Amino acid sequence: MSRAAAIAAAQAYFDEGRFTADLARRVAIPTESQVEERASVLRAYLADEIAPSFARLGFSSEIVDNPVNKTGARGGPMLIAERREPGAATTVFGYGHGDVIRGLEPQWHEGLSPWELKPVGERLYGRGTADNKGQHTINMAALDCVLQMRGRLGFNSVFLIETGEEIGSPGLREVCRMYQDRLRADVLIASDGPRLAPERPTIFLGARGAMNFDLIVDLRDGGH
Repeated sequence: MSRAAAIAAAQAYFDEGRFTADLARRVAIPTESQVEERASVLRAYLADEIAPSFARLGFSSEIVDNPVNKTGARGGPMLIAERREPGAATTVFGYGHGDVIRGLEPQWHEGLSPWELKPVGERLYGRGTADNKGQHTINMAALDCVLQMRGRLGFNSVFLIETGEEIGSPGLREVCRMYQDRLRADVLIASDGPRLAPERPTIFLGARGAMNFDLIVDLRDGGH
């Protein structure tokens, strides 16, 4: 597959309206993880929308119940999707989250809704378009373009799609430990993070994590 052919296939996905069609279906599902009554919607997003989409790409999927629910805490289900190719020496691990923050419907401008994808100029409005349904839709479409062009990926692919990122990802650490052998990979692609500017795509090639803390310095009286 040439670089030009791959780019052309990706452009066609957008130009022919397939991206907006895929994203519109996903935006229409109100996956508000901050709303306890949406628990069944979170599972439906994975079972009815994401798992079938991965199946069309030759992936097998498993929906994992969140282990923190056994402790009385609340966490959304997660989906692990895998495509293993014979002879592939490299595994690429993709991360995404299907949950969104509250819709806050009354606060949207007239003519806009959090659960309806709507283009305005060069922008697409709808809850999840930028965090994170748009991103994992693009990543899945990229894999589809490769498969269409050469019939295989040339590497193993594993995805984890969670539904609790907006409430702090409860259970994510536990699930990663439980399924560490299946999630082991050579590289992680997580399309969910800051960018330098809206018009400038940003790629971070490494991350060491972050820690927040309070520093209190109790100086002697009169110390400067």
